[in-house]
Amino acid sequence: MDRIQEMTVFAAVAEAESFAGAARRLGVSAATVTRAVAELERRLGSLLVVRSTRQLRLTEAGTRFAVDVRRLLQELQEAEESAAGLHASPQGLLVVTAPQVFGDLHVTPAMIDYLAAHPQVEIRALLVDRVVSLLDEGVDVAVRIGDLPDSSLTAVPVGHIRRVVVAAPDYLDRHGTPRHPRELAAHATITAYGAQQGASWGFAGLDVPVRSRLSVTSFRAAIRAATAGAGLTQVASYQVAEALARGELRLVLEAFEVPPRPVHLVFAEGRRGSAKVRSFVDFCAARLRASLAALAVAATVN
Repeated sequence: MDRIQEMTVFAAVAEAESFAGAARRLGVSAATVTRAVAELERRLGSLLVVRSTRQLRLTEAGTRFAVDVRRLLQELQEAEESAAGLHASPQGLLVVTAPQVFGDLHVTPAMIDYLAAHPQVEIRALLVDRVVSLLDEGVDVAVRIGDLPDSSLTAVPVGHIRRVVVAAPDYLDRHGTPRHPRELAAHATITAYGAQQGASWGFAGLDVPVRSRLSVTSFRAAIRAATAGAGLTQVASYQVAEALARGELRLVLEAFEVPPRPVHLVFAEGRRGSAKVRSFVDFCAARLRASLAALAVAATVN
């Protein structure tokens, strides 16, 4: 087994955290994977993996080596794709990440239609509410919501989303509509604290303390509670677009909203030469721009 094959095996072990899992992913025997890692450790003179009967973990050296291996394998793939020509047809595995709810509602439909148009492409999507490192986790394209830090990544703007306060019409009929954020103290509130750090809600120019009797880690749960009339909640506009359209929720305190947050598609500069990345970014950007523009119009109407 040559060095590239050994690195490919080790990268699979690091991702699967299992010899058996890596073997299944690569379509080889577990014994082959074990021998490849052992040979790699022998040649490097360093222990990369600590094995036990129940688990496998990378050593400090193994963790550093895994990052370098992913980078080298990605650069090798990019070199091959570049040599094949920029106009080669999209093919191979595409890894995409997005925030969970936004990914469910807007990125997944785009991925489904993209796959229908490009039968030689496979997509693995990481829909999680954390910032995934493109390099460390082998991601090709990421959807980012919010201001971006300076980096070597390329960002394609696709629109904006608002952070809004909503409540059910029944709740507002029973308790009245707040006209200023400071009036929230007299209302029942529901906080989705996955994104809300501390017991306060942000508005233009001020943070307002709230004492929510119900705090949840799920935006969907907060929206469900608000729809049921349990109080007001503050979430992203795209998360409640359908409920607003159906009249299940109403917007309040619109004049005090913070500035809309930008949405970008982000990818490593070198990945632009990949046909699958280039075509997916173009396809997804068009879809997201259309859907976010439609959301902005719907929110204005409501």
